[in-house]
Amino acid sequence: MKPAFKEEKTTQAAALLLKLRKDKMSYMKLIKLLYLADREALLEWGRPITFDSYVSMKAGPVLSRTLNLINEGAEPGKDSFWNKHISPPQNYDVELKDDPGIDELSEAEIALLERIFAQYGKMGRWDLINNVMHKLPEWRNPGGSSLPIEYLDIFHAARKTDIEADLVKEDIEALALLEMALGQS
Repeated sequence: MKPAFKEEKTTQAAALLLKLRKDKMSYMKLIKLLYLADREALLEWGRPITFDSYVSMKAGPVLSRTLNLINEGAEPGKDSFWNKHISPPQNYDVELKDDPGIDELSEAEIALLERIFAQYGKMGRWDLINNVMHKLPEWRNPGGSSLPIEYLDIFHAARKTDIEADLVKEDIEALALLEMALGQS
């Protein structure tokens, strides 16, 4: 059990990365930068930024719900915060349509996103995939499909202890229960 996907927060994180890149970027690169930021947040603070689900795909790990928003848009009959602020892909690029602000992001999350962009933002998407994403220990080549990546996979890949991983899992489950109790999921 984990908290619900944070579409507004994910959109704001993506928009921040797009602004750092001057508003336009390959959506493949954007989704990789978001994954790296989520991964780092999970390892540093015990919780990710987006609470998206992760999967291994041929081109490396991705945020599953975010990739669906990019490729398929909002579910029929639903408004999408993402679609209001980030364009559908054109020639494999997405761009910022309207600034969603940063009020859902903490100062630490903003600094982390800026750090991830500083480290990987100048890399081309294929360089990022081949030299970073495919080298992450939690990534497994799924062939033509996808394979789930769990938080524990990331913790074990980063050589965290079982005790550390269990504490994070308990904390995230407690957040999910709190959301349920408050009716936020």
